[in-house]
Amino acid sequence: MARYDRAITVFSPDGHLFQVEYALEAVRKGNAAVGVRGVDTVVLGVEKKSTPKLQDSRSAPFLPLPSQISLLILAAPPPPASPQIPHLRRRRSVRKIASLDTHIALACAGLKADARVLINRARVECQSHRLTVEDPVTVEYITRYIAGLQQKYTQSGGVRPFGLSTLIVGFDPYTHKPALYQTDPSGTFSAWKANATGRNSNSMREFLEKNYKDTSGKETIKLAIRALLEVVESGGKNIEVAVMTYEDGLRELEEAEIDEYVAEIEAEKAAAEAAKKGAQKET
Repeated sequence: MARYDRAITVFSPDGHLFQVEYALEAVRKGNAAVGVRGVDTVVLGVEKKSTPKLQDSRSAPFLPLPSQISLLILAAPPPPASPQIPHLRRRRSVRKIASLDTHIALACAGLKADARVLINRARVECQSHRLTVEDPVTVEYITRYIAGLQQKYTQSGGVRPFGLSTLIVGFDPYTHKPALYQTDPSGTFSAWKANATGRNSNSMREFLEKNYKDTSGKETIKLAIRALLEVVESGGKNIEVAVMTYEDGLRELEEAEIDEYVAEIEAEKAAAEAAKKGAQKET
């Protein structure tokens, strides 16, 4: 038993790769993450861990992607003396939602260090594709690349699988249609309308199966937040949400915006419960 447990490339007699299964367990113990694909919007939401009071806030300039630099040079006016350029505002350097290209974003559950490596490799692939083909990657292309990279680490000596599951969203650069994909440590990937990964992902997935509809804009955002609230305590302060549309690209919701959505969701729940109690009294 022990040698199958240690060896990454050796199957157990009953057909298991234990190191891959352990990587999946690392995902199940990671933060909750959810992705929802709407008619014209894709939403990523993740559980935000509280930061210790004595931990220094690590922040770094949120610089534009290399594929955006030429657009900024051509289109942006000279910066004022006190620049207020959105692309340069300071943000936390450790994040669970990352932009891979102007039209693709990724959320992950699992080991943060593994996520950093995988995100950097995916960004380089997006840039390389633009330079080589002179066209942006499709969402399916970069998903296949990430899944292929994860799969290679399940059958090579001297390495271990990525303890990471990803939710990849974006818009096709040719059809302008939204897409949502998931990959896991085994290298499997699949397309979804809505899905969840990480801690208590089964509960979130069941909620999405019961409540998913083809919606747009605000309703898509609310569905993602409602799914996270099924498993995340303390409401909106422990949630990060990013919204992408084809016209506006990726945008992170501010805490005040998330609080507004949470308050609206709670008000709708209270109204539904009151209506249910009223119906029971009448009967």
